[in-house]
Amino acid sequence: MPAPTPDAKRWTADEARRLNEENLHSSQRYEVVDGELLVSPGPRAAHQFVVAELMWQLGNYLRGSRIADVLSAPADLELEHDSTVAPAVFVVARVDGRRIRNWPDISSPLLAAEVLSPSTARNDRVVKRKYYLRNGVAVYWIIDIDARLVEQWQEGQDRPEIIADQLVWQPAGMREPLIISLEALFADVNEF
Repeated sequence: MPAPTPDAKRWTADEARRLNEENLHSSQRYEVVDGELLVSPGPRAAHQFVVAELMWQLGNYLRGSRIADVLSAPADLELEHDSTVAPAVFVVARVDGRRIRNWPDISSPLLAAEVLSPSTARNDRVVKRKYYLRNGVAVYWIIDIDARLVEQWQEGQDRPEIIADQLVWQPAGMREPLIISLEALFADVNEF
């Protein structure tokens, strides 16, 4: 009978924070979900172009609303004890019209978006998806640059909605929905 293998190390949110602080000049980011250390390499240029476009679109949509704000990684969201994540882009509700001041003030983003890369696909599609949805994130977008589509997940779904033409998003309190053309979202990465 083979000898039992030791259990894998369970990482803590504080350990991930310490790794991020000790490696400030590194492009790697460390996150922890359910004791699993998630290490993300520095993003590709295409990733950053998509993040910039998404931030611009969401920022313009929310500007002046006093309902929510759009933010991006790096961040330190601890939606449940001892896990910490940093979505590429996320939207958080304001409280009584006021912006959040500290990461612990965020209980659940209205929207979280991750931009896939070959090295983060498992984490984004499996680990983080489960984490975000069980913690009340209303909408989770997995943006696939290579396929030029978005997987849209919402609580209670067994499968994502695959979006290939336009994203439509409307948080409570906004009169009109935001409509993002995927052609526009991916315009700056067409040459990659």
